[in-house]
Amino acid sequence: MNNRVQFYKIIDNISSLNRLSHAYLIEVDNYEDDYQCVLDFVKLILCGRDDKNSKCLNCGKCNICSQIDSGNYVDLKIIEPEGNLIRKKQMTSLQEEFNNKSLLDNKRIYIIKEADKFNDSSANTILKFLEEPEDDIVAILLTTNRYLVIETILSRCQILSLKKEESIVEISNEILDLLDSIVGKSKLFINYNDILTNILPDKVTAKERLIELENILISYLKYLTYSEFTCNSEVISILSGVKSSYITNLISIIESELKKLEYNINYKLWLDSLFAKMIGG
Repeated sequence: MNNRVQFYKIIDNISSLNRLSHAYLIEVDNYEDDYQCVLDFVKLILCGRDDKNSKCLNCGKCNICSQIDSGNYVDLKIIEPEGNLIRKKQMTSLQEEFNNKSLLDNKRIYIIKEADKFNDSSANTILKFLEEPEDDIVAILLTTNRYLVIETILSRCQILSLKKEESIVEISNEILDLLDSIVGKSKLFINYNDILTNILPDKVTAKERLIELENILISYLKYLTYSEFTCNSEVISILSGVKSSYITNLISIIESELKKLEYNINYKLWLDSLFAKMIGG
């Protein structure tokens, strides 16, 4: 089933069965392309029609939808990272604002984009908000990769997905060798010269292959979690017995280290640091 069709089917059921949760994490493929679907979910929560469903949004029978589209709905707060992080002051400000009663006698909703960008202090602040939910407040957190969201936040949210289903793709021997070396830990430095010469010889190649490796790790976690997902048999063999927490940490390390490649860094020192963090994980 098409990912968006499935998403709208789920949110219609949430609305019709009155099973609204206090917090959702929605995994998107692309923030810009999928954001309208997120806003449609918001409209479905807030719309005043008795017969509301995702097919009758923006019908003109209530003005809530148009206010949401224009960014003028007073009880909808949208938060984005400042720089590369969602900061504590943003969460504190959100709490202070939502401590006041709604002016519209309706649900109040906040959307947090890039929910994988919390730091420790902002995560602790939002956790207190999620752990003590009020009946009229709904949290919607967005991310392109649920496995990068802090586990304590993830566990308090109902997960919805707009991600496209993935099919098995051919994986190069170089990537399989790199994965095997990382999981083997000691192999990483034993095979160091081969990796540096043939697998990650420069910044451009390193970026491409680490992104590929990250996608493989994410696919494996999905394979472990959901019966409908498949995974390359050689990847399964390499990762069999490896803790999910270690794989999640590897994904976080790759995400963090890839950003450093955008700057003028000493490539070999960067690679040494990357390997040390992977082994330490």
